[in-house]
Amino acid sequence: MAEDRNSTSAEHLKGSVKEALGKLTGDIRVEAEGRRQKREARAAKSVGIQPAKPGGD
Repeated sequence: MAEDRNSTSAEHLKGSVKEALGKLTGDIRVEAEGRRQKREARAAKSVGIQPAKPGGD
């Protein structure tokens, strides 16, 4: 269970970095992707599952 929490926190952190990078560079696509990644990590954390990996089947 701790591994799920760490993975979720890492995904949230990645999303935060992407969002900040998008804001800094003016790239709305990267910014939106970061917000989406953070939102998915929060949802996964509340449900207690690992977030989906982008592009993973």
